[in-house]
Amino acid sequence: MPYRKRPAVVMGATALTLLLGACAGQPVQAAGQASQAATRQAGQAAPSGIGLERFYGQKLAFKPCEVPKPAPDAPAVKAECARLKVPLDYQNSKGEQAEIAVLRVPARGKDPIGSLVLNPGGPGFPGTEHAAITAAVWAKSPITERFHMVGFDPRGVGASKPALDCYTDAERDRGAKLSSVPAGLDDWTEQETRRLVEQCAERSGGRQVLAHVGTRDVARDMDVLRQALGDRKLSFAGTSYGTRLGAVYAEMFPKKVRALVLDGAFDPMAGTHERRVQQFTGMQRTFERMAASCATKQDCPLGTDPDRATKVFQKLVRPLVDKPARTSDGRGLTFEQAVEGVTAAMYSKAMWPVAIAGITEVKAGKGDTLLKLRDSYHGRSADGVYPNWLEATLAINCLDEERHTPRQETALNRAAFKAAPFSDHGRPIKQARDGCEHWPVKPTLGYPYATDIKGLPDTLTVSVTGDPITPHEGGVNLAKELGGSLLTVEGEQHGALLSGNACVNRAVAAYLIDLDSPADGARCKL
Repeated sequence: MPYRKRPAVVMGATALTLLLGACAGQPVQAAGQASQAATRQAGQAAPSGIGLERFYGQKLAFKPCEVPKPAPDAPAVKAECARLKVPLDYQNSKGEQAEIAVLRVPARGKDPIGSLVLNPGGPGFPGTEHAAITAAVWAKSPITERFHMVGFDPRGVGASKPALDCYTDAERDRGAKLSSVPAGLDDWTEQETRRLVEQCAERSGGRQVLAHVGTRDVARDMDVLRQALGDRKLSFAGTSYGTRLGAVYAEMFPKKVRALVLDGAFDPMAGTHERRVQQFTGMQRTFERMAASCATKQDCPLGTDPDRATKVFQKLVRPLVDKPARTSDGRGLTFEQAVEGVTAAMYSKAMWPVAIAGITEVKAGKGDTLLKLRDSYHGRSADGVYPNWLEATLAINCLDEERHTPRQETALNRAAFKAAPFSDHGRPIKQARDGCEHWPVKPTLGYPYATDIKGLPDTLTVSVTGDPITPHEGGVNLAKELGGSLLTVEGEQHGALLSGNACVNRAVAAYLIDLDSPADGARCKL
């Protein structure tokens, strides 16, 4: 998500489910080929290197644990939890360790195939809660009959230890910076980017923690988890950022893959600038679709001419830069929060009416509905407590994304506003800075990734044609690079695994259970 209080990343299925529940019933620098090759070699050496035997030999001690229902009418699930130990630095297996929080919902049937490991995206969203939500949504699916549903909080995230922490709740409420976009309102200074590293390190357990939370570290953890679960090969379903994690695992451990479902795909061929501009382009397209839907109603706050909707929206929200709209809790709704709230609703067409209701409120000088949408994405509780989702996303992206100079970051912001003018605050952009510019280590992912993989079985990429956050083209590219199958889903939302669509459910179940891939050109419609 491309706004200052939210990193320019995607919302995972867990966050989307929580957002839907929270709003229901409301009135309405390039890494280079050489460094990439070195990174891959390091990853391929990881499976059973010297000193890792004690980690790969773990047996998880699962104990019953309670999980919250995703919605009041959702079926209850019985879950069990455990903790997995992994080295913080895989090149120093005798050094500091991390503990990964793991949750499992046992298979409903008596003859399980094994575990289905899940990731909801982010990259900072917790997988434990996501596993419980997915098990509830798929309560009657043959998938939950044949697989144990397993979620884990990636290193630094959620209940895993050490946990990433960069800001206090009060700082988050005041608009703590989690991304450079949009520039021009309150940009990072060089001193602030240095301070960001200091306070993240102080609150997260040291600089060594900040150096070892990237996707390649998490992929190694996932292989240790696979072994600890007793699976010879990995079955995995990842949404959004989870597709990056799954693709990197496939690159590093191709012979350990049984099945990969990759939903709402990150494009492995697109570097940071290109991918983020693709996101903005997708969101502007969805904003225009939402505006066109609204225009059929006489009371539409964006007017009856969809071609003028962006200018109408700008006129409504740009004054919030100087004077926030009033809210019932006294916090007020800023320009950035208003755009965040509208963008959060773009993740599903079902949420468009809530965003429109929020825009109508702004027209009347009020901001409660859009602030609620913004808060739901951030995970803010009613008493002002924030989880570490987005702070973890910031830190993980510092290792995954290309490190930009101020010139490059400024160019990105200008390109982003050109691609998505609905989000443009109208102020001049002087100089933007990458918040990661003083991070303790260089990025470790490398672009492109997950290419030229040998020995990988068939994979299944699920891609929605109207996905505003991970455009369909990225799914096409990922399926092509992995040499796998593609299921195209016609619809207007981010991802499709938890959509409840019978066509998607049948295709995914057939692939996971029987390894039966959909035919070339297969399509579903939401």
